Amino acid sequence: MKKKNVLKSIALSVCGIGLLAMPAVALEKADYDFLTTQHLYNLCSADIAKHGAEDYSTASYACRGFISGAIQYHDGVSGTNDLKRLVCYPADATLEDGRIAFVAWAESNMNDKDVMSERPVKGLVRGLAAKYPCE
Repeated sequence: MKKKNVLKSIALSVCGIGLLAMPAVALEKADYDFLTTQHLYNLCSADIAKHGAEDYSTASYACRGFISGAIQYHDGVSGTNDLKRLVCYPADATLEDGRIAFVAWAESNMNDKDVMSERPVKGLVRGLAAKYPCE
């Protein structure tokens, strides 16, 4: 009986080590095409433990670059020709604050397939406007 328990423990240990050695879940190439809000969410919500260091770094930079470009464009066009601002963030808001706001908004809208299939810039602006509305 003891021998069976020892063999069972060894087998479970080997399986556990095998699971640890499995590659991390990779993000899909389509996520980097930025076709939908879901794709942007996948990048912006990447987790180092889930995706591995390489995918996490790439996804993190892609997310931040997208947010930065979208906000720079928003700020550039809304300051001219009397175009209304869509997002009114405080002067001390950071790129990370924006990422967190977008991810939280996307998670609360995950069941709305229409919203999550929209262009990512539209989802980003919706998420940021929810956190930083213009009054």
